[in-house]
Amino acid sequence: MGRLLFCKEDVMEQILEKINAFVWGAPALLGILGVGIYLTIRTGFSQLRLLPKAIRTFLSAFTAKGEKSGTVRPYQALCTALAATVGTGNLAGVAGAMAIGGPGAIFWMWICAILGMILKLAEATLAVRYRTRDEKGEIVGGPMYMIKKGLHKRWHFLAGLYCFFGVVAAFGVGSATQVNAVIGGVNQVICAWGGRETLQGNLIMGIMLSLTMCAILLGGMKKIGRAAESLVPFASAGYLLLGVGVLIARSQMLPEALSAIITGAFTPRAVTGGAIGSVFTVLRIGVSRGVFTNEAGMGTAGIAHAAADVEHPVQQGLMGIVEVFLDTIVICTMTALVILVSGVPIPYGTDVGVTLTTQAFAAIYGDWVAVVLAAALCCFAIATVLGWGLYGARCAQFLFGTNVWRRFVYLQGIVIVIAAVLKTGTVWLLSEIVNGIMAIPNLIALLALTPELVRLLKDYRLRFCTSP
Repeated sequence: MGRLLFCKEDVMEQILEKINAFVWGAPALLGILGVGIYLTIRTGFSQLRLLPKAIRTFLSAFTAKGEKSGTVRPYQALCTALAATVGTGNLAGVAGAMAIGGPGAIFWMWICAILGMILKLAEATLAVRYRTRDEKGEIVGGPMYMIKKGLHKRWHFLAGLYCFFGVVAAFGVGSATQVNAVIGGVNQVICAWGGRETLQGNLIMGIMLSLTMCAILLGGMKKIGRAAESLVPFASAGYLLLGVGVLIARSQMLPEALSAIITGAFTPRAVTGGAIGSVFTVLRIGVSRGVFTNEAGMGTAGIAHAAADVEHPVQQGLMGIVEVFLDTIVICTMTALVILVSGVPIPYGTDVGVTLTTQAFAAIYGDWVAVVLAAALCCFAIATVLGWGLYGARCAQFLFGTNVWRRFVYLQGIVIVIAAVLKTGTVWLLSEIVNGIMAIPNLIALLALTPELVRLLKDYRLRFCTSP
């Protein structure tokens, strides 16, 4: 019986791999990259021109106090958005991208991040521009409201389509993949200490994560924001400090690591020993995992950024630039470099997940670091589940009304428990498929509202920048 179930699961995974290859084929890649290039040109490379100001705005946001009714501080909104993006994708996703696509996949993640910064700038800016108040007086926004308030009625069906996939994604990328990564990380520590993985243990960990998530998420946007600004900076700073230690210890390997990333992007055979031969495969893996980790093009971050108390929409758009910069350029790059300089062999052709990342850190610090990484992973995962819980709940409210929040939270809690015993590969594939489909309505809205984005950027430069 067990062998039969295992075979059926393998068949399901093969089917999902084919669907994923189609969703993330040329049309999807051209869609995300194409819209990113188009917005970059139309806005005059605003993501790069405004990056220094975005970083200054981010640093000054630490000391900002107070917010209006129904809103949160800009820094809290950023942390909530980062909570959903800085997660297992930064540890497990990067390792998997390198194993499947080689080191060159990281180069395409960088390109995806540069274009992702303009997408996040647009998403956050337009989310604030078209936000509104719900029946309870809370500020709500995001792609569904951009579509509803900014586009013609004939396009309003896209708002419902987006929210449907948003709810599905909250259960997949926002819950199942996070729980999978946490379970894997904790079990690795247990096995290192002489224990073994058990179904009962996985179930208990799933229940604990579920109860923690529900307790915070039921408190609403403000409680989520407070939890996010506590979890995200702490976990991110600790992880980066560990990474810096590895890079210092193996500094002589850095030039070779960077060379492998650049060379592998265009001649993957030379770097992987022939294990990976297609440049398009490297490109596809890099972009799809890049979108998974920073969610640029999906529009989800706009749901969190819309609640920020700001004077001008572009002010929160700057936080969108910082979000992608920190997530992909800083944290994902750190993970990739640690793996490359550690000397740990990369098992090309297999989606190894967080195991490879843990082995890379352990090569420098020893086995005890697995405990620290498991703790960081738990913080990231809880924060991600909270961020995506907000996104999914807002999408559900748009579809079914404001009173659906509590029921959605309970349902997501059940999904988390179930996900604790699922196979990792299946969950990752499902998440990537939903991510690709979910981006379509958002990208259409961004294209249609580009003139309004350009107008807002010009207005911001005239009012807030010394040199327009």
